[in-house]
Amino acid sequence: MDNFIEGSWLHSIGMAHHQATLAAAMKAAKENQINIAMFVFFIVLAVRQFISRTAAAKKAGANQQYLEAPGFPEIEPLEKSSWQEQEPLKLRFFKPKYFLTMDFDESAIQNLNPSELILMDKTYADRIGYRKRIMKESPGIAIGVNDDKRIGPAVRELYTYLLGTYLPKMYPDMFKLHYASFETGSQFMMENVVTKAVYPTATSERSDTRILLRTLGAVIDEDFLFLLPEEESEDPKYILEAYVCICPSGWSPPEKLGKRLATIHEPVPGYKDKLEGSMDRYFKGLEVGKYVKRSNWSITQHAELFLPDVNTNHGKEDDVVEELESIDPEKIFLRCERQTLHRLPKSGAVVFAFKTYLDSLKDVKEEGLGDELADAIDGLKTGNVPSINIYKRGPVWGTAAKKYLRS
Repeated sequence: MDNFIEGSWLHSIGMAHHQATLAAAMKAAKENQINIAMFVFFIVLAVRQFISRTAAAKKAGANQQYLEAPGFPEIEPLEKSSWQEQEPLKLRFFKPKYFLTMDFDESAIQNLNPSELILMDKTYADRIGYRKRIMKESPGIAIGVNDDKRIGPAVRELYTYLLGTYLPKMYPDMFKLHYASFETGSQFMMENVVTKAVYPTATSERSDTRILLRTLGAVIDEDFLFLLPEEESEDPKYILEAYVCICPSGWSPPEKLGKRLATIHEPVPGYKDKLEGSMDRYFKGLEVGKYVKRSNWSITQHAELFLPDVNTNHGKEDDVVEELESIDPEKIFLRCERQTLHRLPKSGAVVFAFKTYLDSLKDVKEEGLGDELADAIDGLKTGNVPSINIYKRGPVWGTAAKKYLRS
């Protein structure tokens, strides 16, 4: 009997253990089913999100190489060439007499193909490094904003056009667009292939105008000045509202901020009599879609591009002059600016931009243009504004430079 009871008890225990094991196995199987179901659910959700984002990206144009820019003129990519093989532009518009004028000719104003607004060459990487250094060391001089509320929309407009449309379309080997997703949303980013930096192409009213200007200065080897007409004026004049300027030559950008064109050019001999009226009319009448360019030249004793000191490169009638007896042709430079002008389609702001080039007098002479430049130096004193010779400091370097160039 005892054996029977013991056997029954043991049998009961075995059955209970078996049932418990079976229940645990069933519970584990059920949990596995739930885990598998959840895994499948998240996989399906991820796939749906991927499909949705891909569709949204395609709708947004993620497969495009550049963004559409309504209001801006159509541009055609230049002939394919590597920026690393492109020589810097040579501006050599020397004339035997200097005339301060707005006439359309090779040394004054010319129509500009919008596709040629920005030019790239093999100096790009070094020059961008230089620009970044200047903006870091002298941010209060290199970047300026007068009335942020007025000019902010114009800076944002040019910024998005250049980073989202112009650069990736004209120079796809240097700038590429990427469609990126963030917690705050998705947008196009512009990659600078040369510097490895990435920047957003989109802006908003909360975008810091100074940061946008700094980005333009760090991406493009070009200085940009934004001008708008005065408010509440019967005869509004254009004033400088914002800029990023790394290559001023003998003028201080902060001192020009918020000033009229006439005040900005006050030190230039002959401006008031020869150019002020026509310049104001030209800015007022400049149509959207019309791009123009001009160039100028001067001689400088400085290899530095950043020269905001007002006493550098420019002279005045009462200056005490110490004439150079001779020059080192590798340390005296021809400094030229390629200047462009156009109006933005939405904000209506006028954008004045320029790129600065430096070539030693030795380079100019080796090009076979020594006599032409020497004649042009003589011509500073024989044109319609003879005092321009003093303004350009001709009495300092003129005789020695001409002697070398004609030797």
